[in-house]
Amino acid sequence: MRLAAALLALLPGLLLANPVVRLDTTAGPITIELYEDKAPKSVANFLQYLDSGFYNGTQFHRVISGFMIQGGGFDQSGQRKATRAPIQNEADNGLKNKRGTLAMARTSNPHSATAQFFVNLVDNRDLDFSGKNSRGWGYAVFAQVTDGMSVVDNIARERTTSQRLNGMMARNVPQVPILITKAYRLDTGADKPVANTEKKGSKEKDAQ
Repeated sequence: MRLAAALLALLPGLLLANPVVRLDTTAGPITIELYEDKAPKSVANFLQYLDSGFYNGTQFHRVISGFMIQGGGFDQSGQRKATRAPIQNEADNGLKNKRGTLAMARTSNPHSATAQFFVNLVDNRDLDFSGKNSRGWGYAVFAQVTDGMSVVDNIARERTTSQRLNGMMARNVPQVPILITKAYRLDTGADKPVANTEKKGSKEKDAQ
């Protein structure tokens, strides 16, 4: 009876637990907790891409030491992957762009984020929400690296160069591609492969 009561007491906490995912990369594994409670739209969007296999084979295409590493939009050959419609910016959720957090990348349009994301290497206060206007929206934090920050730091140390991405020259691209080989939920079993159903298809301002 006491055991049953104890399990019932734990149940609400288990039900409210945030999703945890892993990115297996060519530089090592990165484990991430998604703040579903604080950024529900961003997390739902990220998980849709992840569950479809979208992130498998994508590269960290923008690496700036002392700032952030960005990925989730280009395949190994540098071609942009087709995405779904943009989502609403949730940067007003109270979460800050602190070291180790993940935020949605976007263009100068505050509500243009699709699949790309970045990991903050330092506390980037300039990227935080300050007001609902074109300059103040900031970048929506939706997750936190819980294990593998040393892998993130190693990626940040990679030599970069200017290369063509989707036919256009881009700066801060790693000389040797750093790939996400597999992205999956840990809360559904790390040994289960993700089906790939994807069809072919300035620091702040050009963050996507």
